[in-house]
Amino acid sequence: MTQQPSPFGDISVETFLKEYWQKKPLLIRNAFPDLEPPVGPDELAGLACEQDVESRLVIQNQDNWELKHGPFGEETFAELPENNWTLLVQAVDHWVPEANEILEQFRFIPNWRYDDLMVSFASQGGGVGPHYDNYDVFLIQTQGKRRWEVGGFFDQNSPRRPDLPVMIIPDWEPENTWILEPGDMLYIPPQVGHNGVSESDDCMTYSVGFRAPSHAEILRSFTDFVGEKLTSESRYTDPGMDLQDNPGQIGPEALQQVRDIFNRYLNDESQLATWLGQYVTDPKYPDLDQEPEDEISLEQIQGALEDGDLLLTRNEGSRLSYYQLADDKVILFADGTSFECEGATCTLATSLCQNVNIVINQGDWSDQALQILVSLFNQGSVYCE
Repeated sequence: MTQQPSPFGDISVETFLKEYWQKKPLLIRNAFPDLEPPVGPDELAGLACEQDVESRLVIQNQDNWELKHGPFGEETFAELPENNWTLLVQAVDHWVPEANEILEQFRFIPNWRYDDLMVSFASQGGGVGPHYDNYDVFLIQTQGKRRWEVGGFFDQNSPRRPDLPVMIIPDWEPENTWILEPGDMLYIPPQVGHNGVSESDDCMTYSVGFRAPSHAEILRSFTDFVGEKLTSESRYTDPGMDLQDNPGQIGPEALQQVRDIFNRYLNDESQLATWLGQYVTDPKYPDLDQEPEDEISLEQIQGALEDGDLLLTRNEGSRLSYYQLADDKVILFADGTSFECEGATCTLATSLCQNVNIVINQGDWSDQALQILVSLFNQGSVYCE
């Protein structure tokens, strides 16, 4: 296994995954000493004014909290109080290509677990209150200072303020308090309480979050996926039924028969992998149209290769992963669709998942490989520089 470069200072990626990931918080001073933030306060406010961008404003007035959802107008920002407010913009990596350079630092986590890059800007005293998340998050300070209070594990049964539009943990008592300055990073595992409060009037924090689908979401999605492929003739059967003393009893044989039905589909590796790959690569914002204005054909891409190399770039909002079915067969998943790859096409598929940019040269590419590129281009998963 290739050793990953570490953003954790003296702690290796392997040690982080073994001792900290989903176990306990970790503060890394000067994790990104030369970081140049791709989005500043003005650009962030501009994004929050866009119709397709998910954004929020959290305003605190003593012990009361107000939550507003974007898109916002310029008058909204003009009317903000001097202190105690926070602007949060989701999925900044979808809209700002340069933001993906930050995400590449976390590719030691599988692609399909990554969710998005949220960016927040806060005035003095701004924050969203003590709370917990059900997913892992890396908090990178890029401008100004923020005080982070961390401690305790919480869940749906923990006390919370029912009278507020945001989740607030009452009677908050942190176990650790740190002041983060530009370049510092804090890792917070799921369900660990944390509270960030701006210590300056220009506080910017980048939050790299990861997907953690609930068991309910997983089960519903898989059963829907399987059920849509079955006919009405696929039914429960019980040949050789034994006579029961009481017709009201549901016997162990019936329970086993139902268990066998579930196992039949769960043990179908190809089907399970196809569902999982399509499910976890489904776009975060599926209603957004990322398809190119003009589609290309297999003949066009063959002609382009005759003229020279092609530089393909993964769309900033796209999700690509793959599953290895056999030594010479993988399933490539891109934005909720799947492509079966064989032979040398597998190298193309795995390269697309590992690299933001990939050079397609004039090599001996199969029609299968080129057709996959055509499909990826036409659905907006990749584009040509």
